[in-house]
Amino acid sequence: MAKHAVLSSGAKMWRSVACAKSELRLDLTLAGGQSFRWRETAEGHWTGVMGGRVWTLTQTDETLWYHVYTSSDRQGQAAVGDRKRRAGVSLQNKPEMRFKGAPKKEEEEPVAVTPVQDTEEEEEMLRDYFQLNLKLGDLYKGWGAADPHFQRIADIFTGVRLLRQDPTECLFSFICTSNNHISRIHGMVERLCRALGAPLCQLDETSYYDFPSLSALAGNGVEARLRDLGFGYRARFLQQSAAQILDTHDLQWLDGLRSTSYLLARDALRTLPGVGTKVADCVCLMSLDKAEAVPVDTHVWQIAKRDYSFAPGSGQKSITDKLHRDLGDFFRKLWGPYAGWAQSVLFCADLKKFQKLKGKAPLKRPKEEEEEKVTVACKSIKIENTKTKSARHKKAKTVV
Repeated sequence: MAKHAVLSSGAKMWRSVACAKSELRLDLTLAGGQSFRWRETAEGHWTGVMGGRVWTLTQTDETLWYHVYTSSDRQGQAAVGDRKRRAGVSLQNKPEMRFKGAPKKEEEEPVAVTPVQDTEEEEEMLRDYFQLNLKLGDLYKGWGAADPHFQRIADIFTGVRLLRQDPTECLFSFICTSNNHISRIHGMVERLCRALGAPLCQLDETSYYDFPSLSALAGNGVEARLRDLGFGYRARFLQQSAAQILDTHDLQWLDGLRSTSYLLARDALRTLPGVGTKVADCVCLMSLDKAEAVPVDTHVWQIAKRDYSFAPGSGQKSITDKLHRDLGDFFRKLWGPYAGWAQSVLFCADLKKFQKLKGKAPLKRPKEEEEEKVTVACKSIKIENTKTKSARHKKAKTVV
């Protein structure tokens, strides 16, 4: 049986991308409530499904390592169902760029896998997924200069990066988040994929499945099946949203929202069953390239009140559309066009699972280490110069 890859077993079957931890922290980014498909399968190794492939990711100080699995009988096949994966190298992706996924065969059992040779396509997918074209360190500096509280958090929570997810996966995953918590959402999304997605591979007795297609989600009997799996009222929203997209729009509609304005994309998403302002903002931010979107829930509202003295009005007890808009505008004015990215750092820093990090020393960025060395060197020069001047002064006195 195939096993989850571990870098310590040898780097021969791994590929790498130059990426410092200050630019990307896998643990904070993959377990911070953005995607629900990743889990830590060995210390510092994260395995999940992205773009119709199963990946294991890990990192060293300056390098992001990745290992891609595929079933031996599917190598070289084009996959798609009614939804192809899309990826690219920048936030302004061309809609026609797509990647191969996995064929939809619900009756097929997961099979053993063999590693595949790296392709430019897979590296491009990875770069697009983590949006590595953006220099996170530069964004952090700008936010920190404008916001002292952010700077204090950023010294510890370095490398929190926004994922650029498949819009269909992002939308239907976040429909599951209503009145829910991260660990339970993980379980729901995995059950959804197991029930309706195409099998990809099996590693150490763990089976991996692709995210369901729109056709699979909209099928007859899906609501009842998902209710049996514990989705409750969300089962109806999932099935009806998929059906509405297929009946009213087309397969490319969600992807097409990447090229519209933030407000138009958000309003379009809100026409779907089970999609309110918060879910729409999450989808806009995490899959539709709307970096200014600031999702607001009770968690974010508490951060705003506690750390920024945000007071929308006396007696405000629930999150209304007006509060959502006002709080979003407050953070957009403070942090600028990438306000959604900055908010994700504070959200991550406030999660209970990451509180232990606040007791550790901050992760230094490469430039900070260089600046520290220069500062120490300058201090040494200054001390030496002072001593030299003092000696000269004494010598002058002696001569006089």
